[in-house]
Amino acid sequence: MKQTPITAAGAERLKAELKELKTTRRPAVIEAIATAREHGDLRENAEYHAAREEQGFIEGRIAELEAALSNAQIIDVARLTPSDRVVFGCTVDLIDVATDAEVAYRIVGDIEADINASRIAISSPIARALIGKQEGDDVVVDAPGGTREYVITAVHYR
Repeated sequence: MKQTPITAAGAERLKAELKELKTTRRPAVIEAIATAREHGDLRENAEYHAAREEQGFIEGRIAELEAALSNAQIIDVARLTPSDRVVFGCTVDLIDVATDAEVAYRIVGDIEADINASRIAISSPIARALIGKQEGDDVVVDAPGGTREYVITAVHYR
């Protein structure tokens, strides 16, 4: 099976989420199902059906996290030799040429990507365009929302 890259910090976040799901949320939903069963007829018991649905989501997420962690190639960014080249795990400071807006993205594995936390997936159009470039380079990104042009102002290995 193919290994997928993930940062060491991302692996720790996923392990923490998996632990929380197994030790806290799974037992809580099992208890909620048991309580709902005590209320009688299961065909018309909204609490029971909601708890069963939540249980399905929890079990699915547990399976997803376990599979991702078992196939993960953990890359510790702190152990990489710093350079001005963009590689997996680094943080890239960019300036949008059209708007002069400054943005910073960390290139991470697909499962740990979170745009709200400025973590973009290695498979995303912008990350693919950035990989291998260096400080000062112009980068043209063909994204679903249209073509964007950026200038790389800094590359950090944190």
